[in-house]
Order: sequence, then structure tokens, then C-alpha cells
Amino acid sequence: MPAIRERAFESGVHDLGDAELLSLLLGTGSAGNSGERVALALLEASGGIEGIARLGPHAFSVQPGVGPIKAARLAAAIELGRRVVIRSLAESRPIIDCFEAVADWARPRLAALDHEEVWLLCLDGRSGLKASARIAQGGLHGCALTARDVLAPAVKNGAAAILLVHNHPSGDPQPSPDDVEMTKHVSKCAELIGIPLLDHVVVARQGARSILEQLA
Repeated sequence: MPAIRERAFESGVHDLGDAELLSLLLGTGSAGNSGERVALALLEASGGIEGIARLGPHAFSVQPGVGPIKAARLAAAIELGRRVVIRSLAESRPIIDCFEAVADWARPRLAALDHEEVWLLCLDGRSGLKASARIAQGGLHGCALTARDVLAPAVKNGAAAILLVHNHPSGDPQPSPDDVEMTKHVSKCAELIGIPLLDHVVVARQGARSILEQLA
């Protein structure tokens, strides 16, 4: 571990391998295993660094040599990295006026998650993003959502129009029958209060799909 820390200061962390970076975050190993060996085992069990990015603290904590304290540290480091990427790409009020713009906004935030989340995007009259909010969260197989869950925050934020986006942890962006039926219901309710639902986009590791485009 001291040798890895010295290299990090001398030549920068960008020269360290995935296991070496993880071992720095872990700090120590376990009985009979160094921090780097624990890091290598974690990478193997998760399917590499991409797999680790999809895990949360509970999944980390059950890995040998990790535990709750190290798991929280790893999850925090991953979330910091994700926020850096998102905020470096963000504008003060990004314009989201097409399917591709919705997918570009959502994929870095949601596509790699191992649970499903539904987000509401509230737009102004020029398709600028006024507000975004997670309005539902579930497990691997989805989450429940009502029209009220969508429209109450839309009214509160004074949205001129709204977009829905959610992820499929399976990696397949194809909308399910439940996704389609929920979208139809929310769209009808949104019309009644004068805040149109412009699209409902599903994102996943294998791409993105527009539900309203399929309904057209």
C-alpha cells in the first residue's frame, strides 16, 4: 500500500490500475489478504470496473474484506465521480427538445444502475430544463408510479411541458407493456391540466427507446 500511495503522488493517480485505485480507497485488506488482493477479488466478482459502478454500498459490504465502512467509502467515491461527469457536461439550463437530448441527459445518470428509477423533467416554454426530480425508485424488476406522482411536482415547478425517463437494469431498453400503459394514462391526465407529456424515454446499457414514438 505505501508503494501505491507513493506512485500516486509521484506520477499521478491516472497511472494506477483499477485494482490499485480500489486498494487506495479500501485502505486495508483482510486477514491474510492485502488491500490490492481484496480489490482484485472485488473486480472479478463485479465483472470489472463497469460492474462496480453499478453496485451500491449493500452489495459492496458483503464482499470478503470490505464491510460497511469500506463499502460506504467506495460508494461515495463512485458517486463523486458520477457527479463530476454530469456537472462538467451540464449547462445552466440545458435545452431538451428531442429524443436524443433526453437520452443524452439520462444515460450517464441512469443506464448503469442496478435498480430502476423514474425521473421527471420539467421544461420551460423554450424547452429549457427548469427542474429534474426522481419520482419513483424500485428494485431490479421495476417500481410503481401514479399520474399524481408525475403531475404534482410538474405543477409545483410551473412546468410548461414534461418528460419522463426511466432505466431498465436488465440492459434492454425495450418498453414493457406496463411502461406503455402507464405512459398512456399519464399522457391523458397531463392533457387535462394543460401540461403536455412530450415523451417517455427508457434508457439502458444497450441504448434508449421513446415510448410515445412507438405509440404514434
